[in-house]
Amino acid sequence: MFPYKVQLVQELKSTDYAQRMDYVISLLEKQDQNPDFINNLIMSDEAHFELNGFVNKQNCRIWATENPRAVHQRQLHPLKCTVWCGISSERIIGPYFFESEAGDAVTINAAQYQAMLENFLRPAVENHPQLWFQQDGATAHTARETMALLRDIFGERIISRNSDFNWPPRSPDLTAPNCFLWAYLKERLYVNKPATTPQLKTNIRNEIRAITPAFLRKIMENVLERARMCNAENGRHLGDVIFHV
Repeated sequence: MFPYKVQLVQELKSTDYAQRMDYVISLLEKQDQNPDFINNLIMSDEAHFELNGFVNKQNCRIWATENPRAVHQRQLHPLKCTVWCGISSERIIGPYFFESEAGDAVTINAAQYQAMLENFLRPAVENHPQLWFQQDGATAHTARETMALLRDIFGERIISRNSDFNWPPRSPDLTAPNCFLWAYLKERLYVNKPATTPQLKTNIRNEIRAITPAFLRKIMENVLERARMCNAENGRHLGDVIFHV
């Protein structure tokens, strides 16, 4: 009998390996040129937190003599929060909730994402001209108007599709939010069994507020370690990476 870990990864296409290599080599070169580079990097992402809880991909095990390739059933339209955060070695910018006037989670489009950048992110990074910003290649993130707004805020210090520093597709395994923050929060949000989305939002805010700068620095050091491992694997998936706290 073996404990099979549920590991969620995105399938890589043959063209992805070279793009992942280009990204990690560029990241490590910038870090070599400027030891503070990783401390000036904001890595961002969105996640859904469902009120009825979400499978804990970090701790879920299925005991069997061979891989069961199990199917996990989920409610079709669960109550949830859609959250954006930006994480750096000094602070977490967020949470920002994408929601309607009634407080219900909404699907993120370019206009909503741009409103967040203008009204929430820009004030948070004012007077910090050294900061870099990373985002994935979602359509709302890389629309022409969105990229123009990001360049107005960060200049050319952007890691993204449609920027000079390209973000590789299908690479959540290289980001701080996906490799740490979302799993960390999901392990803690449901301990007191929130019954409403406002209670869930309160839990999210409280848990983010409790993360210390020392912990954040270790998270971003882990980003560099993942980049080194990806480089060693020639752009392939990383396997199990232990996060040391």
